[in-house]
Amino acid sequence: MILFLEIQTSIYRNLLILINQTEFWANTPWGDGKEKYRLGLKPISLQEWFEGPPDEELLKHKTNLLQNNYKEVVQTEKGSEQAQEILADVLGVENSYYPDFIADCSLKVQDDLCLIESNTPQKLLAASVCSPSYWNLKDKIGKPLRDVHKPVKTLNKKIGDPIEKFISKSPKLKPFVRQNWFIHQDTIRLHLKEEKISNLNPEDWFIRSERETICKIHEEYSLFSINVRFQPLKLVHQYRSQKDALLKSIISLDEEETKYFGGEEKRTLLVEYLERT
Repeated sequence: MILFLEIQTSIYRNLLILINQTEFWANTPWGDGKEKYRLGLKPISLQEWFEGPPDEELLKHKTNLLQNNYKEVVQTEKGSEQAQEILADVLGVENSYYPDFIADCSLKVQDDLCLIESNTPQKLLAASVCSPSYWNLKDKIGKPLRDVHKPVKTLNKKIGDPIEKFISKSPKLKPFVRQNWFIHQDTIRLHLKEEKISNLNPEDWFIRSERETICKIHEEYSLFSINVRFQPLKLVHQYRSQKDALLKSIISLDEEETKYFGGEEKRTLLVEYLERT
């Protein structure tokens, strides 16, 4: 009986992987090759806001970090308790096991969670981030959105300025979604700083997609969420138009965006890889 259940679980897991893969390549985050860094928010229903609880692997990843590296993945500002309690109420989290409610909330969904002020200066008040891509929560907590993107000036122009206005004017409990993406050498979720390229063959690399949502949960507080998934980069060869669009998007990166993306060496390796295959 136990063996039968294990086989069923394995079949179900593989089926989910196939479904996710099919959905990803039918609607890639880089679309038709538009500039990578753009707002691109679309309205969704409350039922579509989150894609369910974390699976066994993701739950293990989050729980391990919360138990052993709490301050690496959870940061809160003094006075953010009300915002966290409102979030817990929205997500149906009644009891707090961890020092901060936002940590308990992060185990309810697949996403990393960031609470920000709805109005200027829109500071990052509290966050539980177990899957960052080249950034450290300790460096961002308490900062306004504009300063969060300060290292890359073009991000403030393309994303920072528009999203400040959007958040302040958006209706309550009306979520919006956007897609973001990176390319990593591995499927390690916790990347606190830029990775050094050790594998020069992009054939072994992975596309890291991020389904990001923003929703005003209270007149004073909004929630930004990030759901991370991976796809092997080599699968791009099965989808010619998607590959051409990815190449177009990477080529369009300016100097500052390239640095944020992972550096000129990574960009060059990817362009050469996509052009020759």
